Amino acid sequence: MDAVLEKLSKIGIVPVVKIDRVEDAVPLARALCAGGLPCAEVTFRTDAASGAIKAITEKFPQMCVGAGTVLNAAQVDAAIGAGAQFIVSPGINPKTVKYCLDKEIPITPGTSTPSDLEQAIEFGLEVVKFFPAEQSGGLAKIKAMSAPYVNMKFLPTGGISAKNLTSYLDFDKVVACGGSWMVSGDLINAGAWDRIEQLAREAVQLMLGFELAHVGINAENEEEAAKAAERFSFLFGVPAKPGNLSIFAGNILEVMKTPYFGKQGHIAIRTNYMDRAVNYLEGVLGVEFRWESAKKDEKGKLKTIYLKEEIGGFAVHLVQK
Repeated sequence: MDAVLEKLSKIGIVPVVKIDRVEDAVPLARALCAGGLPCAEVTFRTDAASGAIKAITEKFPQMCVGAGTVLNAAQVDAAIGAGAQFIVSPGINPKTVKYCLDKEIPITPGTSTPSDLEQAIEFGLEVVKFFPAEQSGGLAKIKAMSAPYVNMKFLPTGGISAKNLTSYLDFDKVVACGGSWMVSGDLINAGAWDRIEQLAREAVQLMLGFELAHVGINAENEEEAAKAAERFSFLFGVPAKPGNLSIFAGNILEVMKTPYFGKQGHIAIRTNYMDRAVNYLEGVLGVEFRWESAKKDEKGKLKTIYLKEEIGGFAVHLVQK
């Protein structure tokens, strides 16, 4: 998959933005970045689109900015000239797709039928937009269409909201979701930057779904670990489950058989999507990770990793739900 699309996949949510005034571009971008969404698809539905893209990419070079509703080669040139990193179109226009591919510009054209997908495959595309998502059959249709086209991935847009976001992202053929609920035209035109930042942050937290998994404590040796786990099990009626490195008391407490990360122990935080959580914490909040602690599943996907910092004497690690 193209590096830009990989980046979008790790972000998970692509705000789809319609900007009427170029002067709104920078405060909008600032609000999105502060809310944890350093990306945007600026639609070519207004004359301000190319100017807005230029303003954003110059002021916030860390953002992944693309152009949406691109209908022809002239708009491709205007978007790329302004600094856009990817192109999105509402349908699959062969001339526009070929123009982008010839110039090695990432494009995700809109699709909604198997015939659309076959055109995309002929062009060698790996990711397509599914649009309008909810009106075209939603997640059920994506799953049905992905069955015969096993290598195709989707960026659904249209009708995506806080209510259905994670149901789409849970499907492994969905690389990210486009949405405008946190960047509605009314909010932008009203200059409601604080509200946009809040909605962006809420969308990110909803997507990542951080929650406490368990608390770990360090024991001096296996005997002490067994005593602690058994006592906790007796008091709270949860089973003790010995493992190679630790003993769990239900799903609440993990007692390490020998001291591990953290002066006091560790706190495990569950998340819906490990790669997106790491990308958010590392890329947006500047968190550093102990990559030597990373563990992956049989498919090579990250399933747990420790942060470098300790909080209140506790190490912290992420774990996949």
